[in-house]
Amino acid sequence: MQGNANSSLWFSQHSTQAGQALQALQARTASAPELARLLRESRARTLAIADAYTAALGPLLQVPFAPQFNPPLWELGHLAWFQDYWLARNPQRALGSACDGAAPKAASRLAHADALYDSSHVPHASRWHLPLPDVAATRAYAAEVLEATLALLERAEPSEHSDAALYFYRLVLFHEDMHAEAAVYMAQSLGIALDASLSVALYADYKRAADPFSSQMPLQIAAQTWRMGWQGAGFAFDNELQGHTVELPGFEIDSAPVSWQQYLASQPAALPRYVRRADTPSGYEAQRFGQWLPLDLNASAVHISHHEATAWCHWAGRSLPSEAQWECAALAQAGFAWGSVWEWTSSPFTAYPGFVPHPYADYSAPWFNSRRVLKGACNATAPRMAHPRYRNFFTPERNDIFAGFRSCRLLDL
Repeated sequence: MQGNANSSLWFSQHSTQAGQALQALQARTASAPELARLLRESRARTLAIADAYTAALGPLLQVPFAPQFNPPLWELGHLAWFQDYWLARNPQRALGSACDGAAPKAASRLAHADALYDSSHVPHASRWHLPLPDVAATRAYAAEVLEATLALLERAEPSEHSDAALYFYRLVLFHEDMHAEAAVYMAQSLGIALDASLSVALYADYKRAADPFSSQMPLQIAAQTWRMGWQGAGFAFDNELQGHTVELPGFEIDSAPVSWQQYLASQPAALPRYVRRADTPSGYEAQRFGQWLPLDLNASAVHISHHEATAWCHWAGRSLPSEAQWECAALAQAGFAWGSVWEWTSSPFTAYPGFVPHPYADYSAPWFNSRRVLKGACNATAPRMAHPRYRNFFTPERNDIFAGFRSCRLLDL
């Protein structure tokens, strides 16, 4: 693959948690011109990661089958297909979340694209055996789709600048950001060395989020009624909607995610993924994209499964916070540092009361009750994705994602 001159557009935007939350609000309400810039920026990141994969794997981009990820070549084509399907091919795109997702779409610009890239109908295991276009053709397809999207935005009438009319542009932006993050997880799993602009600028050390108010002292949160759900205008994922209140008893919660120093003090029966004992100052090394490096005991523990997080909390006489507890602390309490790792909660991923699926019906509903909610963000998350009300969700055994945790306990009455 050819390098992309615009790849630096994304990498210069990494920011602290406050800046991330602001970028999330701005992206969810982005205007048509701003969306055009953000879509270019997201694609620059996608192509830069693809270049790193090509350097490591060669032009065929072959990887072994794994249930946690997709073949890189399929991923790139799927991103283009998703954008084309919901925008240029969608006659109801201006209706936004009120669109009939099952309504017929215009013909694809790539022959047989639906049979290759529609994740709702193409079985996961089959994606390693599909007759996919080669790298050059896939990149050309992705570029053509992006140009068509940008042309739609450029000629949009004033009436097409509403939240509804811009809904699918925002959706495809966040969809591409999510897949780029997943590509970083896969690079870590496969030991693929990312170039300096990726591995240093984004995720070199999994450091705690910089927060001048944070400390190691737990935070105490008074009993209160907390309102869940996305607040305000702009884009929202379907699983964030249907705001509702929950009653929270008073609780204490860690001000930052559990560090390696804290985690390893429990002397777990098995070390977490990508960690081994070594002759280093800390006594451990961590694998980072194929390299073994000294483990920083002050960094947030990462690649921790929900099972491992729960076991540590049991050892410590504490518990994982619920989704509502985490969200309340993040939004209502100064000194709550987040953003270095995704954080497991005790809450199952379920529908909010009155849930209504959006046109991309497979985003949330198929996964209810089989996943656990994670909150926050990690150092591989696009800053515009990072907001305390965003609901991430994975199965509890996953330890390939950049996830850690913090603990809490109810206050004595």
